[in-house]
Amino acid sequence: MSGLRYVYAICRPFDAALQAQVTGVDGVPPGQLAHHGLIAVVGTVREEDFAEESLRRHLEDLDWLSATARAHQAVIDALTAVTTPLPLRLATVFRDDAGVRAMMEAREDSFRRTLDRLDGRVEWGVKIHADAEATRPAVEPQKAASGRDYLRQRRQRSRAHEEMWESAEKFARRLHDMLCGQAEDARLHAPQNSALSRESGRNVLNAAYLVPRSDSEAFAELVERAKGEEPGLRVELTGPWAAYSFAGLETDGGDAADGATGEAGL
Repeated sequence: MSGLRYVYAICRPFDAALQAQVTGVDGVPPGQLAHHGLIAVVGTVREEDFAEESLRRHLEDLDWLSATARAHQAVIDALTAVTTPLPLRLATVFRDDAGVRAMMEAREDSFRRTLDRLDGRVEWGVKIHADAEATRPAVEPQKAASGRDYLRQRRQRSRAHEEMWESAEKFARRLHDMLCGQAEDARLHAPQNSALSRESGRNVLNAAYLVPRSDSEAFAELVERAKGEEPGLRVELTGPWAAYSFAGLETDGGDAADGATGEAGL
């Protein structure tokens, strides 16, 4: 199949086989491209889909974007099971293998430093949501007999809401501090918009933690014990993932195909 070279990740050589059923973008199983002791995990994609103008249109097509992201992530997940990958940006494409090697050569030192830092480590995600039901008063307010009563009831409801959020944020800070003690590094991400994430309730913690594989079971157990500890709060654990939040790659241009992405950043 002729086309552009799609790059999923950079990693060190590994012997273990990826899952046989893993296919990448466009249904093409991932392969390996070696250069100076590093491996680029690559596939081949249709130029008519990934050249600059076509890609720009596709990125506005949520169905296409979702399918491409799932295929990309499936390869990264398979790699994470057998090695420490350095994931590259979705739709990182180059004209040919020479372009991929030129990118690897230009960024070799950065790739090696990052792989050394992340070796044997994975990312775990922890989110805390305050359930929408928890924001409602436990007892329905009585019909106000006067304007004074109405204002008093409003103040009481407002205080109850404030106390609930303060309690949720206090719990989130306490859990985050405890998890930081079990992780080598942590990142606090912006709270998710519930309308976009389709998660119910308010997101009060959205964090990522860098954890050695050998400590992952203990880390996950710590999060599991926190579930149900605070009424009205939902604790969610995801992972283990490739260490997206800790890759720290700079974004710069590569030998891209006619201006297509060609950026080995996150």
